[in-house]
Amino acid sequence: MLVVQKYGGTSVGSTERIRAVADRIARTRAEGHDVVVVVSAMGHTTDELVDLAGAIVDRPEPREMDQLLATGEQVSAALVAMRLISLGVPAKSLTGWQARIATEPVHGNARVASIDTSVLSSLLEQGVVPVVTGFQGVADGEVTTLGRGGSDTSAVAIAAALGADLCEIYTDVEGVYTTDPRVVKAAQKLDVISYDEMLELANLGAQVLHPRAVENAKHFGVKLVVRSSFTEGEGTEVVAEQQMEGRRVVTGIAFERQVARVAVVGVPVEEHALASIFSALADRGVNVDVIVQSVVDDQAVDVSFTVHENDLDKAEEVVAELQPKIGFKRIEKESPLAKVSIVGAGMISNPGVAAQMFVALRDAKVPIHMVTTSEIKVSCVIPADLVEEAVQALHRAFIEAAAVTPLTHAR
Repeated sequence: MLVVQKYGGTSVGSTERIRAVADRIARTRAEGHDVVVVVSAMGHTTDELVDLAGAIVDRPEPREMDQLLATGEQVSAALVAMRLISLGVPAKSLTGWQARIATEPVHGNARVASIDTSVLSSLLEQGVVPVVTGFQGVADGEVTTLGRGGSDTSAVAIAAALGADLCEIYTDVEGVYTTDPRVVKAAQKLDVISYDEMLELANLGAQVLHPRAVENAKHFGVKLVVRSSFTEGEGTEVVAEQQMEGRRVVTGIAFERQVARVAVVGVPVEEHALASIFSALADRGVNVDVIVQSVVDDQAVDVSFTVHENDLDKAEEVVAELQPKIGFKRIEKESPLAKVSIVGAGMISNPGVAAQMFVALRDAKVPIHMVTTSEIKVSCVIPADLVEEAVQALHRAFIEAAAVTPLTHAR
């Protein structure tokens, strides 16, 4: 097979772990497989580089920030390649531009546009293991980065471009769990999860996989497996769809901290009022999540939306600038909040799941401030200090209870 293996920061966080990673790659090669390796920066290197830049200037120039952050992965790639060569495995480290990963001309959060596979294919034909820096590419001759978690995206994009048989994401956990095991000790590892469920969990705060990596894997049909670099377990396979029989209605529970709510009170009922508010927020780079509109009377509505806590002041500033034009009454804001979500493809054909969620949160004395739903998820905005109690209550209600009393399955 042709296998793409991606190793995260904890997997290459020390010289001992780099040796272990190289040993695993060498074993894969010894089994007769071709391997392309993608690596993240060692441990907390990226955070340290961000702090270093912050100690020099308040607002680093985006181009120079990409130049700086891209160095972290280069260290990992070179060290892994060195170790492989010492084991008798031909290897060559490559930066994003050397691997010909082209991105959008955006600094800090670029998307992969295309990959010229000629360099990687040539190395594979020569029996050489390419060790590629994740998280980065090139646009118009400039180094670009893909945003936090971008090495997952690099790996999936390379796997798709090469037509790889398998893309393995190695991390510090044994796979995808029903929720964060640091919050719920009874969290269970999933053997399999659908692309759609994994994408929802990733978007809702689960940090085991980057959302764009899952999106690309689904789009290109990349076989994806998440497993630990520290054990030999089977991990979790991300697939197009699961067998419906015997599956839980709720597959997993995600949560996100640092949520803030902005309420725009007394917005006149005009055709373009909401368009003006959310277009202005988008133009200023404020990412809006949950949106709720409530009718006050025939003349006005109240609009509430959530943003990341770091964007709260900017969001308030943007909306305040529109008050003379729109004529709303006032702005209210609330933080700190959190968002807790249940996710499961089985929810589509099982009525009453939302009600069961609300009952579980009520019994745990967790107030609900906002609610949003889709076919396979229900999310509630709650007080930040109650997020762990909420996650534990929902896990008992949907995951642990399902192991004792089977829920209705879709036909």
